[in-house]
Amino acid sequence: MEMRTIFSQEIDKLMQDNARVCVVNADLAGAHDNFWIQDKYPERAFNVGVCEQNMASLAGGMSAYGMIPFIYGFASFSGRRMLDQVAVSICHPRLNVKIVGSDPGISATILGATHSAMDDMGALRSIADMVIYEAVDETQLRQAIPQIAAYDGAVYIRVIRKEAKDIFDENYHFDLFRADVIQEGSDVTLLATGIMVAEALEAARLLEEEGIHAEVINVHTIKPIDEETVLHSLRKTGCGVTCENHNVLGGLHSAVADVVTQAYPVPLKAIGVQDRFSEVGPLNYLKKLFHLTPEDIVEAAKESMKMKK
Repeated sequence: MEMRTIFSQEIDKLMQDNARVCVVNADLAGAHDNFWIQDKYPERAFNVGVCEQNMASLAGGMSAYGMIPFIYGFASFSGRRMLDQVAVSICHPRLNVKIVGSDPGISATILGATHSAMDDMGALRSIADMVIYEAVDETQLRQAIPQIAAYDGAVYIRVIRKEAKDIFDENYHFDLFRADVIQEGSDVTLLATGIMVAEALEAARLLEEEGIHAEVINVHTIKPIDEETVLHSLRKTGCGVTCENHNVLGGLHSAVADVVTQAYPVPLKAIGVQDRFSEVGPLNYLKKLFHLTPEDIVEAAKESMKMKK
């Protein structure tokens, strides 16, 4: 099932149980599969038109009066276009608004340069009191939405619209502020988020064939990052690789580096977009173009291990 459909299903459950939950979109109900939400809850579902900045300010006002707004935009708009309104009208007054940023990074594929958000996490991560969460798969997203709704504060939800590879099963337990140790290892730590978790797991499989035991951690919440889990793993393995669908500046790599440099310096390689703008093309083509493949992670892991020695 597509992630946008799962998201809408979970929002529907919230709106049934809590009359304070509402949704606001900037003429993107079709893109996010929530036209039916507007039909079902006409008094709590609003379309402001192509006015993302106004949407953010409106949501801040609604929150000030006790509502819990979920506002929808492509990640490029949620993370750049309405940045000032997010800072001034939502985060500074510490209001309870949930900001959805869809199709982040290369997952925008053929939508064009204006829709390719390589910098959304970096921009939003610099704003005080902002929580940044990136969804991994259907199982996690279904568990994450209620916790995010229950959290009193601003949360940025970074999520692809299309289908995601299954990572977790029915035994999974989500904690918004705890990273997931998906696979234990002793030689190198692979810290991944979003669509790169599946790539990191495949890289770990390839490394295992060479006798290298990689630990794989899903860092689904980039801010505040789970320092305890990150440091525990890096103290064990002595080196790491960050894997993200984002500029290597400002996102996961920067967040992990902030922790490592202050608490336990170790070699840390970065798999991600190397400080450049995106291009248009199919997802697999873009993964190869930006060196976001399992083979690229394997190479980076070996380089990190050499630096450790």
